[in-house]
Amino acid sequence: MATLNPAVESATASHHGRKGVWSWMTTTDHKRIGLLYGVSSLLFFLVGGVEALLIRLQLAAADGTVLSADAYNQMFTMHATTMVFLVIMPAAAAFTNYLLPILLGARDVAFPRLNALSYWIYIFGGLFLTISFFVGGAPDGGWFGYAPLSTQVTEIVRMDYWALGVQILGLASLLSAINFITTVFTMRAPGMTLMRMPVFAWMATVVAFLLLFSLPIIAVGLFEVFLDRNLGTLFFDAAAGGTPLLWQHLFWLFGHPEVYILILPAMGIVSEVLPVFSRKPLFGRSFVIFSGIAIGFMGFGVWAHHMFVAGLGPVAEATFALTTMLIAVPTGVKIFNWIGTVWGGSVRLATPMLFSLGFIAMFVIGGLSGVTHSIVPSDTQQHDTYYIVAHFHYVLFGGAVFGLFGGIYYWWPKITGKLLNEGLGKLHFWLMLIGFNLTFAPMHILGLRGMPRRTYRYPKGLGFEFWNFIATVGSLTIAVSILIFLINAWRTKARGRVAGNDPWDGRTLEWSISSPPPEHNFDVVPVVHAEDDFWHRKYREDEEGRPVPIPGGGDPLVAGPDDPPIHLPSPSFYPILAAFGMFLTVLGLVYVPLGLVLAGVGVVTVVWGLFGWSMEPLTREEH
Repeated sequence: MATLNPAVESATASHHGRKGVWSWMTTTDHKRIGLLYGVSSLLFFLVGGVEALLIRLQLAAADGTVLSADAYNQMFTMHATTMVFLVIMPAAAAFTNYLLPILLGARDVAFPRLNALSYWIYIFGGLFLTISFFVGGAPDGGWFGYAPLSTQVTEIVRMDYWALGVQILGLASLLSAINFITTVFTMRAPGMTLMRMPVFAWMATVVAFLLLFSLPIIAVGLFEVFLDRNLGTLFFDAAAGGTPLLWQHLFWLFGHPEVYILILPAMGIVSEVLPVFSRKPLFGRSFVIFSGIAIGFMGFGVWAHHMFVAGLGPVAEATFALTTMLIAVPTGVKIFNWIGTVWGGSVRLATPMLFSLGFIAMFVIGGLSGVTHSIVPSDTQQHDTYYIVAHFHYVLFGGAVFGLFGGIYYWWPKITGKLLNEGLGKLHFWLMLIGFNLTFAPMHILGLRGMPRRTYRYPKGLGFEFWNFIATVGSLTIAVSILIFLINAWRTKARGRVAGNDPWDGRTLEWSISSPPPEHNFDVVPVVHAEDDFWHRKYREDEEGRPVPIPGGGDPLVAGPDDPPIHLPSPSFYPILAAFGMFLTVLGLVYVPLGLVLAGVGVVTVVWGLFGWSMEPLTREEH
């Protein structure tokens, strides 16, 4: 259907005219930045997967020789750091960047250049951490950076890379959080009240607030680690009056909200997928939303259950045991709501639905094992064993990663205009589900048998060999499933089936526009009249409550000649310049005092980027 608005025609032509690497490096379009986040997080996912496979190969048999103790410590530290800070968080940012404005009926985020700066800081932060492998070894003190492991051996810069790398990755997330919160509260379409927002938008908002309040806490701790290592401060030196427990409190005050930062986006995705493939509204939608908010609040009150073996005393341990039990309540509410959505629905077991159902099943197992850790004696016995490893992988892989893959299959046709192959998609799901359970279910048994975590080898005769071998077979199965996904993506790009605008019969606004969306998202900013507004444009209910299609109800809104011109954010190379300056700055700080010159160049580059940014026009108007 031809558009009537010259501004729309000009915007579309301009969009199709900008191609090449430079256009991607200077883009401020939220959808392109979302794609950049997505592809980057996938590449880091492959890196983290290789690190995990090396760990599993080392532990496949007793007295393993695949990795030395030093190499194992590096792989162990970098696998977790990569998966948390370079994969799951940015993958969630990819979905939020791409979809949040469209779900809200907006044409972009509130601060497009800040959005670009956040992405480039993330990329340079990931590069900064990765190059440590080639300059004396990667960080080796654990992803949790416990002092004094993170503050000793100052002549080796490995943990400096970790402290500064995580610091700048946190800055990237903080900038995104500010952007998303502002977008939600200022750029919703007319009629979209907060309670009409899609659940994914709600969960993204809760995550943004969690980031806003938790990242400054870990930033303080990371600065203290760096200062202890380089300037002789004694924040964590017990012999000089400091305390290593200070670091644990600072880290877990961030680290437990971080768990929900990782899982809530997947919960939002599942809450969007289940109604579409059950052909019924989300059961108890307001309860799902308020449960997410409750999780956000309560997530700040359970951090010390990570420290039950640190000797906090009976009062603190009893208090945090109780809060740990209580936070399971809003999570349980969500699970019952999801089951209630599927129950009695006209269920289609397409690949996005399978991953969403897999998410629920695996997350329930992880949640149940987590509740056992609220019992202080049980946690004390299990704390340093592989039972903990099983628990958090059921939550973060069985939960977050399964949910994210559900989102990939669900929104792939909207993003690319083509449908991923269903046969390969279902093969990917079943292999991943089987491989995941083969890998991590045995770790419950290993933990209860006493196998310690964070160990690079174990002797024969302790009963660990069989289950470790099974876990390694499972990890290889997961690797095969990811290979199938990559083949599916490549095959679809070459000859995938054209999706159309609304292949799943969706309920939210993104399905009302073309696939892929135009740069300006909407020819006409929609006016929202209900929850699941696009669904209500397509269907009305008959006397028995069954949906009846409305002729032409799903047609896109078309701009008229009198509609106002569309303003789009200007491309800019200053965000990448400023981010590169930050990279040079932290790289120089690692090698103080020799690196001070490099750090100075980095500071000048940052100032140059920010000054140039401030002088550029904010938007371009298409005519």
